[in-house]
Amino acid sequence: MQGGTHRFQFVRSGGVDQVAIRNGADIAQLETLDQKLWLALACPAKGIELDEKTLTFLDSDADGRIRAADVLAAIRWLKDALRSLDVLVPGDDALRIDSLNDKTDLGSALIKTARALLSTLGKSGSDALSSADLAAAEKQFAERPKNGDGVIPPEVVSDAQVAQVVRDILGALGSVHDRSGKAGINRDKLDAFFAEAAQVIAWHEKGQSTAAIVSLGADPGALSASVRAVAAKVDDYFTRCRMAAYDTRAAALLSGGDADYQGLSTQELSPSAAALLRLPLARIEAGRALPLVDGVNPAWAAALGALRSTATTLLGKPVSTLNEADWQAMRSALSAYEAWQAEKPATPVAGLAVERLREIVASPAKDAIGTLISEDAAEDATHTNLQVLHKLVLFHRDFVKLLNNFVNFSQFYSRSGAMFQAGTLYLDGRSCDLCVRVADAGKHAALAGLSKSYLAYCDCTRPGGEKMTIVAAFTAGDADHLMVGRNGVFYDRQGRDWDATITSLIQNPISIRQAFWAPYKNFVRLVEEQVAKRAAAAEAESNAKVASAATATATSDQTKTPPPAKEPPKKIDIGAVAAIGVAVGGIATFLSSILALFFGLGWWMPAGFLALMLMISAPSMLIAWLKLRQRNLGPLLDANGWAVNGRVRINVPFGGALTALATIPLTAQRSLRDPYLEKGTPWRLYLFLIVIVSLGGLWYFGKLDEYLPAHIKRATVLGTLDPAQPTSQAPAAPPQAPAPTPPPAT
Repeated sequence: MQGGTHRFQFVRSGGVDQVAIRNGADIAQLETLDQKLWLALACPAKGIELDEKTLTFLDSDADGRIRAADVLAAIRWLKDALRSLDVLVPGDDALRIDSLNDKTDLGSALIKTARALLSTLGKSGSDALSSADLAAAEKQFAERPKNGDGVIPPEVVSDAQVAQVVRDILGALGSVHDRSGKAGINRDKLDAFFAEAAQVIAWHEKGQSTAAIVSLGADPGALSASVRAVAAKVDDYFTRCRMAAYDTRAAALLSGGDADYQGLSTQELSPSAAALLRLPLARIEAGRALPLVDGVNPAWAAALGALRSTATTLLGKPVSTLNEADWQAMRSALSAYEAWQAEKPATPVAGLAVERLREIVASPAKDAIGTLISEDAAEDATHTNLQVLHKLVLFHRDFVKLLNNFVNFSQFYSRSGAMFQAGTLYLDGRSCDLCVRVADAGKHAALAGLSKSYLAYCDCTRPGGEKMTIVAAFTAGDADHLMVGRNGVFYDRQGRDWDATITSLIQNPISIRQAFWAPYKNFVRLVEEQVAKRAAAAEAESNAKVASAATATATSDQTKTPPPAKEPPKKIDIGAVAAIGVAVGGIATFLSSILALFFGLGWWMPAGFLALMLMISAPSMLIAWLKLRQRNLGPLLDANGWAVNGRVRINVPFGGALTALATIPLTAQRSLRDPYLEKGTPWRLYLFLIVIVSLGGLWYFGKLDEYLPAHIKRATVLGTLDPAQPTSQAPAAPPQAPAPTPPPAT
């Protein structure tokens, strides 16, 4: 098969044809290979066994998925960076500098960065870089004061006053974390702070230049607060007084009804009682001024005292009562201040004192911080070069591994650990290598059942509180002891052990052998269930009889129960006897026919026995064979977000390799002496006796005569005792000849 002019090689493994990645030419020409021949076209960028940073570099559009387009884009980038793609095939961690392409701008820049990096790490004599070298270099770079992210923590500012401004900005607008993890500010935070500070300063200056506000004195806020505290209740009082003027009958009711005071009479009152707070400020009368000292609601006495002081200031005279006109004048005097307060900028910067804001704005701090941010951001090119070099080192190590889990599944079929395999589950005397992480077992099972595999979903936990869910495919052995709630141990790819518990099962055939024995196991299970039901019913009936007898015994001295009437003896039903005889005879005839047919096979009897077993097991085996032929990895991965492009079959031989059964090592010593060995039932003796009796019965009824030598046939051995012969009688006398007729006389 060919893609373009390049000759690809396809291999068959587990019944699946897949392209082989043999060398750099195969990698370079993948874009010419029909994507219908790729085994996968997309996979998630998280939750698989590949370096997460490698996956991040591959996910060029940051959509959380690795697609075929991302793989092809990476190949084109690698062609530009490397002399030959052959260096990718071994998957080595160390990238040699002489493998970089010095004939391209990208390759030349990478060579320069690599040599500078080796010098920084103290490895000037080395000619290779590893992923550990790049990780160390990036960490060192991130710890530098200027690390290219344009974020300035206060710790890196040498001027103490400028550093305090940075802290003020952090406190007001929050922080941005730089590459070292420290909290700092960037250009956006700096500009936003100074813009909002200017708004707050301008607002304060407006309040200081407005005559109506200045006339309120040094603390207009306290005046406004005392008025706002009682404004609703004062408006309520004057409205009630106007209602009393409208109708004098309303005055008593608007002051508080009898029911209100009756409820108060039974309570322990205090000035803060809720029932008092609901009553008017004072007694309601038409045209009455609001008293501020005497005759006021005790719950509002303190607030009205503060209002009296405010009224004295705003009205310019001492007052003890307040009429409605004076109240409106007070509100009018405060209107300019309240309007100004409504214009206050809604920004956290307003939390800083205006004097401090004026000091910050007047200082050179903004320019100094801006310069530091610019100098830091200028180092971003160095960081970018480090990132590009790190990307190349990771691709050098992991890219072919990705291809062997994406374009083909050679790592899966070679059992070298595919990147979708999460680890190994040990449970029920076997180990399952095909284990896949799942996020939602319910959603996953809806599609994964189409894989035709026997699947067990397990919740896995570790002592530290870590949790995850996996699905394991059982592809060898049987399912007799697999059930929800069984516990096992799961080892992940890092070798950590997890407690695993089965939470749900998807049942499908595991093997042809299991299907062969399934009918007999089901029959035994049904018999056991029926026996258990009959035993339970008999036990319940026995318990009821015992309870009835115990009750009768306990109450025998209280109530004398008349003796039960004797039932008339049952007569024998001749018809029933005849029916039973016919049934028994029919069964005996059927069994004798079967046995005659079986023993009539002669030396072919073992073949007949096997044929009978095959007739019973054949339907189950046929169904299992059909399902095992359809067993497919695709739905397992598709349910996890993969886009599997072909039928990734798991045939019987390969499935048997994915699940290993427990076996005793050949080099181990084994003792068969068991001091607690159970004494088994002598079923061989019983079977032998049944066979002897059956053969004797068949011989007695003459069913075996045609197969036996003449001297041991039933008729020969029994002779006249043969029940099939007629009863013997004395031989009849031979007939007498008639006497001769005498001649006539002459």
